[in-house]
Amino acid sequence: MALKTGLVSLGCPKNLVDSEIMLGLLQASGFEITNREQDAEVLIVNTCSFIQDAREESIKTILELAQYKKRGRCRALLVAGCLAQRYPREMMAELPEVDAVLGTGSIPEITGVIQRVLQGERVSLVGTPGYLHTAGLPKLQATPSYSAYLKIAEGCDNCCTYCIIPHLRGPYRSREADDILAEAAAMASRGVKELNLVAQDTTRYGMDRYGKPYLNPLLRRLSRLEGVVWIRLLYTYPTLLNEELIQLIAGEKKICHYLDIPLQHASASVLRRMNRRGSGEGSARLIEKIRAAIPDITLRTSFIVGFPGETEADFEELLGFIAGVQFERVGIFTYSREEGTPGAELPDQVPEEVKLERKNRAMTLQQKISLKKNRLRLGQVLTVLVEGRNTEGVYHGRSEGDAPDIDGKVYFKANAAVKVNPGDFVKVRVTSARPYDLIGELV
Repeated sequence: MALKTGLVSLGCPKNLVDSEIMLGLLQASGFEITNREQDAEVLIVNTCSFIQDAREESIKTILELAQYKKRGRCRALLVAGCLAQRYPREMMAELPEVDAVLGTGSIPEITGVIQRVLQGERVSLVGTPGYLHTAGLPKLQATPSYSAYLKIAEGCDNCCTYCIIPHLRGPYRSREADDILAEAAAMASRGVKELNLVAQDTTRYGMDRYGKPYLNPLLRRLSRLEGVVWIRLLYTYPTLLNEELIQLIAGEKKICHYLDIPLQHASASVLRRMNRRGSGEGSARLIEKIRAAIPDITLRTSFIVGFPGETEADFEELLGFIAGVQFERVGIFTYSREEGTPGAELPDQVPEEVKLERKNRAMTLQQKISLKKNRLRLGQVLTVLVEGRNTEGVYHGRSEGDAPDIDGKVYFKANAAVKVNPGDFVKVRVTSARPYDLIGELV
């Protein structure tokens, strides 16, 4: 009888892709995949360790699932991903409930590790992170059938002083373009209509493999895939976002008029301490150039407040930048002092209460901007990718300007005689606006 296996994936979409590969490998080896944790004989937690909140969530999830070893059917509890890569010894020493840890470079070994655990061995398989998945690996898609994440590279070379990712994921490694195309074509053949491209830095794609940026040729080739309707770019580094890419987005109808450009700050002194290239002035010019070429672009960014040495003047400069540029989408994060990063050793660490106060001020400002931006949509007809319907008959979906899981929704009602299914693209006229969501009616 096939062993029932459940997996909980935490953290970013890049981690979710690793989870999909583990699930695919297990299914191909004869394991039965279940969403019911209480029924699982094997439980896996694919963890995140980016910031303190993520680590706490990972530990909490591990301990919750460990209860199924006492009152459920669980015979083996495995921990994979970034937390396992970062603290393998500590996890094996302090969490006796855990039967195995797998680092970020050991994803393909999941099936063998489970077999070893079931034979009575306690396993720690954590080495240098050098794994890079290929289209030939089995993969069980964990997202809705019509939308998928396509990871084009692994690791990072940017070495921002606040970030532990290069230590956990290794140096930047681009996948072969032909291999990415093969995986994307397979996705399209099974009904995926939205490809969300992810990497630690998508704009760096190809520099290590081809000696030059290769994102633009890759996007052109992906755009020729039959069945793909939307191609969305996430995690673009501002100084590598060139004129050719801007023009490609403007001219290629399948590439969403959406860019996620994590800027992290606007103050030159803070950016220097973060080891970030560019400046607030340079970023403002870039945004102006993008909007001139693509007037209907939706721009998302993220900022870190409370980085060591951030003064009130630095923060006020950031607020002025946010107010001046008027981003459609903004995420604000308080700085997390991460062991093993240069930022953790910097002087002038900012008190937690100051970080939170600054985050609240920035989010209050952005909420007003978001509401104003959404009100500009009133009366417009948007193409919406339908995701579902609630018990009251209200449908929800996403526009071209809404990335899955992080942005808002478009809610609308449809006549009972009209058949609307998840994965359909429909036209919705916007009738009402909230700070993060839109309400409309089916056209």
